[in-house]
Amino acid sequence: MDLAYLRAHPAQLPTFLTHQRIRETPVSGGDICAASRLTLDDGHSIFTKTWPERTDRPAPDGFFTAEAAGLQWLRDAAAVPVPEVIVALPELLALEWVEPGEPTPEAAERLGRDLAALHRAGAQSFGAPWNGFIGALPQDNTPDHGPWSQWFANRRLTPYLRRSVENGALTAAEISVVEKVVERIGEFGGDEPPARIHGDLWPGNVLWAADERAWLVDPAAHGGHRETDLAQLALFGGAPYLDRILDAYQQAWPLADGWRERVPLHQLHLLLVHSALFGATYRDAVNRTARSALTGLNHATVDR
Repeated sequence: MDLAYLRAHPAQLPTFLTHQRIRETPVSGGDICAASRLTLDDGHSIFTKTWPERTDRPAPDGFFTAEAAGLQWLRDAAAVPVPEVIVALPELLALEWVEPGEPTPEAAERLGRDLAALHRAGAQSFGAPWNGFIGALPQDNTPDHGPWSQWFANRRLTPYLRRSVENGALTAAEISVVEKVVERIGEFGGDEPPARIHGDLWPGNVLWAADERAWLVDPAAHGGHRETDLAQLALFGGAPYLDRILDAYQQAWPLADGWRERVPLHQLHLLLVHSALFGATYRDAVNRTARSALTGLNHATVDR
């Protein structure tokens, strides 16, 4: 099987894998999926993701097709490097192979400019035309014309707060502070029309490549707020050269007043997703971030 044959017959890929007709090398694929590098007969490599066999349940319906739709939608903006979707089947996803490299200040600055261009491409509404996922969890992408603050509270905070309560990840104290953030969502300001965003842009979903560019992978793409992508880049240790990314972004498309105070608000979504997925391990992070959001809101209110 070579790349041309695979493009013409994508449904044949699982058969070739089953019969070990393609050289397969396991690679890192994140916390959820099993990933491999496949070397085709013509020397081309591709990256594949499958639902791991060790789990006791199948992949959620539409899991890989949703990611494929998001990747293509981000690629359509022709703004930031995103891997090409080669095969999208219910049981697997195959993408062009991107040779890993090392982060550099120049690549970080280019990422800032590229993200600004991606966000400027916009979206017809908040949400997306396809059913969404973030991690292994469903994400409600029902198109909504906003305003952003209410959409974010209803579709990005409350559902994962509810899941985190149901799995016992949060106590009454954390629940109360997150509910206060939701109640005061309209006071944070910064409402904007929907931007075209990655939606799960923690630093692990930026692939620093050998071509000296930063590629976006593993999206939960949808129409959202551009500040969400930038805030997520600061999570879990932060992206390399984050200051350079933000400075370059600001030069390309300045952010609205108060954006720094809103960073914890935007981060709260992804941390609630983590507490919904992984339990009480993220309890302190949710509590700390929700309190930081309220503190920033109170300071902004005094300043006004």
